Formats: sequence, structure tokens, C-alpha cells
Amino acid sequence: MTWLNGQDILCWLRATNEERLEDLFRLADATRRQYVGDKVHLRGLVEVSNHCVRRCAYCGVSAHRADLVRYRMTQDEILDCARKAVEYGTVVLQAGEDYGLTTEWVAELIRRIKRETGVVVTLSLGERPDEDLAAWKQAGADRYLLRFETSDPDLYEQIHPSLPGRPSDRFAILRTLKRLGYEVGSGVMVGIPGQTFESLVADIEVFRELQLDMIGVGPYIAHPATPLASCPPAPDGRQVPNTELMACKVLALTRLARPDANIPSTTALATLRHDSAVDLGLSRGANVVMPNLTPARYRCLYEIYPGKGACLQRQTQRQAQ
Repeated sequence: MTWLNGQDILCWLRATNEERLEDLFRLADATRRQYVGDKVHLRGLVEVSNHCVRRCAYCGVSAHRADLVRYRMTQDEILDCARKAVEYGTVVLQAGEDYGLTTEWVAELIRRIKRETGVVVTLSLGERPDEDLAAWKQAGADRYLLRFETSDPDLYEQIHPSLPGRPSDRFAILRTLKRLGYEVGSGVMVGIPGQTFESLVADIEVFRELQLDMIGVGPYIAHPATPLASCPPAPDGRQVPNTELMACKVLALTRLARPDANIPSTTALATLRHDSAVDLGLSRGANVVMPNLTPARYRCLYEIYPGKGACLQRQTQRQAQ
């Protein structure tokens, strides 16, 4: 297939003609079928902790949320969830950037999961030091997910401030993960206040350059308790809308950029569209669904944006039917 250049991507992002956009969605679906087939891969998601040291301007579990009840699952609780993931073959352990999850504690958890279930272990634990990432790979972790959210450095600094004395460089971490032998996933939000069409074009081109194994894209959903919820849009008609249609366009273009990547039909998209969103994403380039295995008493506390907990509950119930 012929790869689209930056101007082509920009034209598609700004396109409004429904018939023309259906051509894009059909091409993405055909590309998905050609490169990864029709099988939908399931990944069991476990949100192991909502503690976080970061003060990201968009996230509902950010450290600035003094009102949020925090939790951290025990190893036995996580193992119970991992056993349920055996039917999917993969468990995804997700958390805020929580240093209460120590290097050795996570390594031992990985070893227990591998020993007791044999499933593929995917980690999504934020920006950890290289030593942690190496230890977890040695313990048996297979994949690591770290979204770069936007390739625009000024916008990134606005939404994701660095920790004192520790600059945030997610691209460097993604390269380290590749070097350590992980399968690497990343992704972006669509429609962040201040995000321009041009910067979103750059994001899609970065997917191709990094040769990512998994890519997650979904609409930005404002959380009223976060600073970004009140930030102004980009001026002069350059602001990317955080709509279902724009998210689907980016999903389709992502499939064309990385034909053989695993691309989920995301929870954020489902939050906008509710029950039909999973099928919609799967018809526009996605090939992965992530049922939530987090115990209900914790799930409602991992609400990084409004409606996420309820949406994941609907998805999980639907998968069980």
C-alpha cells in the first residue's frame, strides 16, 4: 500500500464529506484485514493502583486530587484477576505512576503471574527508571504501554509537567523499552485543548517512525476536577475537536500508518458513543478490545475521565453475553 504524506493526512483530518470519509474507513478496514486478519484480540485490564506522583493537567487520578480515595490492590487480588485473563491470553496491569509499587514487588508479581497462569504480561505503570524496566523484563514482562499523548513539546509540557529535577522524555523511555526487548505500545489523545491539526499530523507520522507494536488513540474527555478542563482551545480554527468522528479518522489513519500494529477500540471512544463504540472502532481499523477485570470496588476510583467506570462496566457485561 502507498503511505499517505503529511498533507494527505491533514486533508483527511479536515475532511467533512461523509461519502469520502467512508472511503477512508473502508481502506482502513481492508488494511486491518490484510495485515492482522479478522481475529479480535482480547486483553484483560487490571487497574492495580490509582496512586500517582504526577500532576498531569488532564487526568482524574492526578496527584493534585486531594479529594480522591486512593487504593492499591494486593498481589493476591491481582492474581485472582490474572486467572480470569487466562481465557484472553494477556493481562494488562495499569496504574498511576505509583512508587508504592516497588521494583521488587512488581517483579515478584510478574513472576507469580507467569508461574501460576502463563499469560502474556503487559505493564502500563508510567515513567519508571531504566533499572525498573530492565528488572521487570527480566522477571518475565512481555509488553509495556506508555502513551506520549502529543508530540508537540510545548503542549506536552503544558499537560504533563515534569517532576522536580526529572525532565519527562517519553520518547527516550520508548526507545529504552525497545532496546530491552519489550513489545512497545504508545498513543495520543485527540482533541486536547491547544492541539492543532498540524501537531496531530505529526503524531500520526511518529507512530510510523517509532514502529510501535500497539497504538491507542481516543478522544480527550475533560474531567471537571482537572486544570485542562478550563483551558482555551487553539486559535484561528486550528483546534482539533474531541469528537467521535475525529477519533475515528485518527484511528483509521493510524491503521494506515502502522498496518500490522495492534490497535484497540478504546474506552474513551466508547464513553462518547456507548454500546455501539466497540463495533464502530473495529470497523475502522481496530483489532483489540480490553475487557476490564478490575474489582468493582476499585473500578469506580480509577476514573481518569467522567463516565469511564460505567463505560467499562457496560463493555465487560457485553463481553460476557
